[in-house]
Amino acid sequence: MKRHKLLITLACLILVALGWWMAQWWRGPAFAGYEVVSRPLVQTVVATGRVVSVSRAQVGSSITGVVVERMVKEGDSVQPGDILAVLRADDLESAVREAEAALAQLQQSTRPQAQASLREAEARLVQASREATRRRDLFGRQLIAREAMEQAIQDETIARAAAEQARLAASSLAAGHPNEAAALARVTTARAQLAKTTIRAEVAGVVLTRNVEPGDLVQPGRVLFDIARAGDTEVLVPLDEKNLEVLAMGQPAQCIADAYPSRPFPAKVTFIAPSVDPQRGSVDIRLTVAPVPEFLRQDMTVSVNVETGRRDRAIVVPNDALGAIERDQAQVWLVVDGRATRRPVTLGLRGLAMTEITAGLKAGDWIVADAEATLVEGSRARVLASDLPMATADAATRKELPAKFN
Repeated sequence: MKRHKLLITLACLILVALGWWMAQWWRGPAFAGYEVVSRPLVQTVVATGRVVSVSRAQVGSSITGVVVERMVKEGDSVQPGDILAVLRADDLESAVREAEAALAQLQQSTRPQAQASLREAEARLVQASREATRRRDLFGRQLIAREAMEQAIQDETIARAAAEQARLAASSLAAGHPNEAAALARVTTARAQLAKTTIRAEVAGVVLTRNVEPGDLVQPGRVLFDIARAGDTEVLVPLDEKNLEVLAMGQPAQCIADAYPSRPFPAKVTFIAPSVDPQRGSVDIRLTVAPVPEFLRQDMTVSVNVETGRRDRAIVVPNDALGAIERDQAQVWLVVDGRATRRPVTLGLRGLAMTEITAGLKAGDWIVADAEATLVEGSRARVLASDLPMATADAATRKELPAKFN
């Protein structure tokens, strides 16, 4: 009797197991999958850049000389006209003294002498003219010979020529005339050359590098100081050219300096390079930082998240569920009433983890997680719910991009 009950029990268990197996077979194989949801979505481009000034000024020397004094160092703030370094150039000092001496000689010696000579020549002309008049009168009264009268007239002519010559000489040496102007120009040129021995800042900014020390011989063409101009600070970011489609002027960005990870700061896209670097396959963008954090330094490495798209509500699916992606089209395995069907979908914002679906799915649909799963159109299938990929606090997606620098 006991054996008969045992056989009945065993037969019941076998029937239950067979029924469960048949039910599972009827429902189809199980696949990991996701429920399609609607949530806020932000697409960002992630890259690495560096802090740069809007422009830099390279300061050099236009003359050859030996540095006798360096007045600034890295990090010093300078204003236009501030002295950066002083050179020694004895030949230029000699040229200034020579030009000043020539001008002084013209003004204090040559010009007075010419004026004295003019007065003397004019006095001689007056005397010669008076003598010629007197002799004409005597000749008219036949008191002297003709030769005496003609001699007086000749002396008057010579005196008049001498006076005219003296007048021209004095006029050429007068104040403002070409001779003095040329002498003044030589003095100005010599002083300007000498002034070049004092190297000054032409712009306001911060000294980034100094490449000179006292005793160094400097020549034209050598960069002595690198100055970052005062003004807006920018972050230079090279991006893969494939991201040009989503970039636009004015897009907001969030920056984090590697040295200060807990102090993010905002920026904005203000420049997109008009050309692509053919060697790197990248395009440079510039982000303007305002206000500028006090901890930023030139060439500091900065991680950048550029917001390239935002949706307050969007139908999103994980990227691993998308197959046969071609531009803005893809396919997913959709499970409806226990059967799998290949569903074409239209893509919107795309990120590293999640992608927006603009057509083909609705919230509440179930899709297979593996886009390459072995399924047949219309075959039975069931979905085991999987957790959606992690996202940011606002369900943001990220498009991770390589950053390349020379």
